[in-house]
Amino acid sequence: MGKKLHLVSLGCTKNLIDSEVMLGRLKEYDITQEAEEADVIIVNTCGFIDAAKEESIQTVLNLHEARKENSLLVMSGCLSERYKEQLQKELKEVDIFTGVGDYDKIDELIERRENRFSPRTYLIKEDADRIITGSNYHAYIKLSEGCNQQCTFCAIPHFKGKLQSRSIEDIVHEVEKLTQKGYYDFSFISQDSSSYLRDFDQKDGLIQLIDAIEKIEGVKSARILYLYPSTLSDAVLQRIIDSKIFHNYFDMPIQHISDHMLKIMRRGSGRDVIEHQLNIMRNAPESFVRTSIITGHPGETEQDFQELCDFLESFDFDRINVFAYSDEEGTKAETMDEAKIPDEVIDERIAVLQEIIDKKTRQSLEKEIGKEIDVVIQGESSEHEFFLGAKKLAWAEDIDGEILINENETDKEPKIGKTYKAKVTQLAGDKLVATLIKES
Repeated sequence: MGKKLHLVSLGCTKNLIDSEVMLGRLKEYDITQEAEEADVIIVNTCGFIDAAKEESIQTVLNLHEARKENSLLVMSGCLSERYKEQLQKELKEVDIFTGVGDYDKIDELIERRENRFSPRTYLIKEDADRIITGSNYHAYIKLSEGCNQQCTFCAIPHFKGKLQSRSIEDIVHEVEKLTQKGYYDFSFISQDSSSYLRDFDQKDGLIQLIDAIEKIEGVKSARILYLYPSTLSDAVLQRIIDSKIFHNYFDMPIQHISDHMLKIMRRGSGRDVIEHQLNIMRNAPESFVRTSIITGHPGETEQDFQELCDFLESFDFDRINVFAYSDEEGTKAETMDEAKIPDEVIDERIAVLQEIIDKKTRQSLEKEIGKEIDVVIQGESSEHEFFLGAKKLAWAEDIDGEILINENETDKEPKIGKTYKAKVTQLAGDKLVATLIKES
């Protein structure tokens, strides 16, 4: 019997990439979904907001309760990095602690039963023997680590450091290796993707990226996630629009729209700039526009909140994420005691925003009814075994919704990971329903 590994990756897709690097370093282990069978359990934690911290801690404690005698429990990632001294002192259930600098050394740490916190955040290299999880056609590609922005609410630069970009050549080599394995759809991500290569004194590095990726045989579909208003240029937006490979998929967290709040949050751009960028995105052919917002940040007045609501009502977003502000140690916002918003007021604002968001999502989905679209089959649906689950090819993995395939007019059995033309027939609850027409 071989040794068994159980890995839980929490938080963002950037964390997922790091988890996949660890899997690549631990190939001698058999992966198990049952924690009680595992010889080694790894929790790659998230330390972004309160809810994520609580989930990380609770996951560690639950897995400790479930694990077998003499197994190793490893805590890695952002939360472990951010609170390394405190967690090592108080969380005796964990055998090995490591942060965000040693994902490619996880095999060494386990062999030596050693805690380690290297001072520099690990940035994946093209020669990393990463194991892609969850898909046989799509992979996330990390552009950079760290962030040079100074948003008042965000602690990420404190424990991930300044921007460090991968070279174009390094990214190209990784994508080429993955296309040779059959992957054709890629999501390029970082904390602030529009700052890519600025640490090498190169503005609009995303244009270079797009130029390079378009030359790789086998890449059929791509998108860029996490654009940042103050570092995004019209030239980059136009290059995305002109691309035959990159979808007109625009993911730009605006966080707020009130000039008063944008200044308090240190976002670097005002409402005029954000609206200008969003209008370019929205007017692009077959575009998809996603954003994120925060409510309850210290200093947010009723007038600011109403301005945000009015803007979200008026602009044609496809998807919106909303986050309730929470204090983060070491941030500027944490010290703004006199301007703090009561929790009950934040909860009320979240409820109002969620109604707007639900309406916007439904309107976006309804626009697809009657269209013929490219979809990719993902397997059995989440609704019922009688349906296949799919996503629109342009959509990002996992976050933009599921399409239920209830009929197949092709003469072949649909294959997971393959693309098809599909006719959208209806909206059932929060999911589109479609018929497969032909292979695409």
